[in-house]
Amino acid sequence: MSSKGNSGTIVFALVVTTLSAALLAAAATILKPAQDENVLKEKQQNILSLVGLNGPNDYKKFEELVQGVVIDDQGTPVQGVEAISLDLALEKKLKSKNPAYKVRYPLYIYKDQQGKVTYLLQMAGVGLWGPIWGYLALDQDGNTVKSAIFDHKGETPGLGAEINTDGFEKQFNNKKVLNEQGQFVSVKVEKGKHDASMPHTVDAISGGTITSNGVSKMLQEDIAFYLKYIQQNPNNQAL
Repeated sequence: MSSKGNSGTIVFALVVTTLSAALLAAAATILKPAQDENVLKEKQQNILSLVGLNGPNDYKKFEELVQGVVIDDQGTPVQGVEAISLDLALEKKLKSKNPAYKVRYPLYIYKDQQGKVTYLLQMAGVGLWGPIWGYLALDQDGNTVKSAIFDHKGETPGLGAEINTDGFEKQFNNKKVLNEQGQFVSVKVEKGKHDASMPHTVDAISGGTITSNGVSKMLQEDIAFYLKYIQQNPNNQAL
C-alpha cells in the first residue's frame, strides 16, 4: 500500500473521529437540561415518597408541600442557597479535599393538613463499590423514624444492592434515634441483631457487610447534624 493511501486513511479517520466527538458533545449539551430536570424530578419524588406521596405527578406539588432549609454543621440556617439544589455527596467530597470547608445539609420540612410536621433528611455515604445515599422521615418529636429509602450506584445485586428493597427499608419504620436519656444513638445496621423490641437496631444484609456498615456510618454522621437544627427549633419557628 502506498504512503499516499495510508495518509488518506489516517486523515479520513481523524475527520470521522473529530466529527463524532463534536456530535457527541453537542448532543450532551442539548440533552443536559432534560437530564437535569429528570434528576430533579426523581429527587423531589423520593423526598415526597417518605410521606406517602407516590403519585407520578406528585413532584409537581413539591414546592407547595415542602419547605427546604439549608443548615451548617451547627444546625444554623444558611442563606443564599436552595436545599433542592444541593448535592450532599459533593459537599462531603469538598470537605474531604479541604478540611476547613463547611458542609451544607439540605433539610426538608413537610406539614400535613393537621399541621403536624415531618422532617425529611437527606444522607450520603459510601458502600462497597461506590456512593450510597438515602432519605429518612423523622417525626416532629425529633426521635421517631417514620420511613426511610436508600439507593446506590453500583452495589452487588442480591447483596449490597438490597438496601434498595422494601424488606430492608421498612425495618426502619418506628425506630428511634435517641435513647431513653434523650441522647443521640442513631439506628445501627447489624447482622443478626434485628428485633422488633430493639428500638435502635435493624438487621444487616446477608453478604453485604461493607454496604450495611456504610449505611450505619451514613446515618450516624448525617442525622446528628440535622438534629441540631430540629432541637434548636422545637416549635418550627423557621416555618
